[in-house]
Amino acid sequence: MERYLLGIDVGTSACKVIAVDGNGRVAAKALASYPLVSPRPGWAEQDPEHWWQATQSALAEVLAALPDRRAVAGIGLSGQMHGLAALDEADNVLRPAILWCDQRAAPHCDEITARAGGLDGLLAMVQNRMLPGFTAGKLLWMREHEPELFARMRRMLNPKDYLRLRLTGEHITDVSDASGTGLFDVKRRAWSQALLSLLDLPASLVPEVVESTERAGVLRLELAQAWGLSADTPVFGGGGDSVIQTTSMGAIDTGPLGVTIGTAGIVAGGMRECPVATGQLQISCGNAPGRWHVMGVTLSAGGAFEWLRGALRRMTSALSFSEMTDLAKAAAPGSDGLLFLPYLLGERCPHVAADGRAAWIGLTSMHDASHLVRSVMEGVLLNIRAIAALGSSAGLACDEVRVSGGATAEPLWLRLLADVLQREVTTVTGASEGGAYGAVLAAGVGAGWWTTLDEAVSTLRVTERISPDARLGPLYDARFETFRTLYDTLRPVYERIAAEPAYPESTNR
Repeated sequence: MERYLLGIDVGTSACKVIAVDGNGRVAAKALASYPLVSPRPGWAEQDPEHWWQATQSALAEVLAALPDRRAVAGIGLSGQMHGLAALDEADNVLRPAILWCDQRAAPHCDEITARAGGLDGLLAMVQNRMLPGFTAGKLLWMREHEPELFARMRRMLNPKDYLRLRLTGEHITDVSDASGTGLFDVKRRAWSQALLSLLDLPASLVPEVVESTERAGVLRLELAQAWGLSADTPVFGGGGDSVIQTTSMGAIDTGPLGVTIGTAGIVAGGMRECPVATGQLQISCGNAPGRWHVMGVTLSAGGAFEWLRGALRRMTSALSFSEMTDLAKAAAPGSDGLLFLPYLLGERCPHVAADGRAAWIGLTSMHDASHLVRSVMEGVLLNIRAIAALGSSAGLACDEVRVSGGATAEPLWLRLLADVLQREVTTVTGASEGGAYGAVLAAGVGAGWWTTLDEAVSTLRVTERISPDARLGPLYDARFETFRTLYDTLRPVYERIAAEPAYPESTNR
């Protein structure tokens, strides 16, 4: 009888569910979307109930496609990192979840860093700079601005672990997702009791932690019965999407560099030892025990492309993604001198810049919509090149680049990435499914399909190779040298914009 593992990925815009058979083939998949709400500039929230509703919808579609749903041997989880789902004593959600791309907690990150004795003290405790997207700053923001709700909070969970709670009743996270809270000692793979104490946060607030491949609960009996699954269906640790997407590419050890182009952009690789923390790159526990994951995350990658599509829709008829890429193809490489800085949500890497803003530089009357689209794509990839340069200096190999993420379904993204990086770009089996496939690999180890995660990723096969156009090397080298100077040049402007008074809403126009 064929066996299956389910991978569930709670993303920023949708929940993806896949079923993978014993040969690593995706037997069925489904996607269910939900909204992201931005009540104020720089804020990003979602209702956790939407995650659960979308999961049930996508899961029902996948299970309906399987010949025997009782052949499901386990469930692996992946999800957007850093989000704060605040729960009361009865596990009721207290407020909309504050997401990874939310920037409101930037001042509280400064407070946390000061309490830890400065950046060096913080790095000694958790091996990471306190980024505005991390969960810790959100907790302090909530304590200051929503004290009544904070007083009722008894548990905090990241998005995928809220889903685990609904599936199993357990308050459990895994080491990779815990790494992104800002409260986790990544080197020791345990919560930093020292930092929790400094911030006056009770240890009971954080969930139990397991390795990604460990069993972390069993599907609730009423759900198993309703869905037609075995009563003892295990749910495994899984991982934060930024980490487990890299696992889906097989980049869990020194070797390939993983690039994910989704809503955000991730440049990452694996290491056998926890590297010395400098605060420039984000260090997480890897999905395999005794491995670490080093990455830089840009907040707007495919999200910048979607933003431009929405902006153009307001001026003309709705453009499909293929029409957008056709426009980009119509412009020359280098976009005839037009550069785009993709800091639509501020930035995390290569610059920690909550007040960063997007910008076009070099815009002239000769530029048209095709230049706008291509320059956005090139700007995103030039930013990824800047992160890759940081990774290289930290010891990550960059000769082979493996790529995944929703945007890479379009061949132009892959070709531009190869040209901008001037590196061969490869895709591998399963990587197009992102975190959901990585969650299956981790669950497969827990379920006994493979003995180690190394064995699991050894089953991945290269499906496509894209070589760079060497003729474009000098052009993109020059573009990159210009691009990398722009943030420092514009930083005083960003600071002045951030300091400007807000428009008084009561004023008549």
